Amino acid sequence: MDPTEEIRDRRTHGYEGSRPDVQLLVPRSAVNVLELGCSNGALGGALKQRQPACVVGVEISDVYARTAAERLDRVVVADAEAFLDQAPPPEAPFDCLIAADLLEHLNDPWETLRRAVALLSPGATVVVSLPNVFYWQALRQALVSRRWPREDEGIFDRTHLRWFGPADARDLLSEAGLGAIEVHPAYWTDGWRLSVVKALARTPVADFLPAQLLVTGTAAA
Repeated sequence: MDPTEEIRDRRTHGYEGSRPDVQLLVPRSAVNVLELGCSNGALGGALKQRQPACVVGVEISDVYARTAAERLDRVVVADAEAFLDQAPPPEAPFDCLIAADLLEHLNDPWETLRRAVALLSPGATVVVSLPNVFYWQALRQALVSRRWPREDEGIFDRTHLRWFGPADARDLLSEAGLGAIEVHPAYWTDGWRLSVVKALARTPVADFLPAQLLVTGTAAA
């Protein structure tokens, strides 16, 4: 197997799914969506099946972009930061922006989000997904090994350039000029364990419990 395809095969779970958790935070009223880092278009394609929306994707991988182009209305093959250096796309302004597990891969996610928000209509919804670097199992892994892990996907994805905890995630959206910011913690467990985690989430250890942070905000009116 080609090394690139082998890496893709190992990353399928983390980067090629339709992200039902993100879908839940996208308003059903959204009709014009910009998805930065659209991967293979599974998420945007699922939204188009759910509601009558135009979805424009931006994807740096031409392999992913070819698949995404079959699912979305248009795909721009570009780095997200380079895309925002260009003139606004003809579909702008957008009423929803999605950046799911993208911003942590960028040199300047703060400026990137600020510039992306400029493409939104007043009151538009922003949905961002970030790994929580303070997740207790991730911290335990680093402390036990005494090395910074480098993995193919997840919190310690070797291509991450920036890291965020819950407060950092809030600041990211606030500094982009967004309001009504909410952090929706994602706990990678279920059953009775999830009940325990949700009880602990009401204590001072709350920031260490979610593996993923889903953050929403609203563009200024």
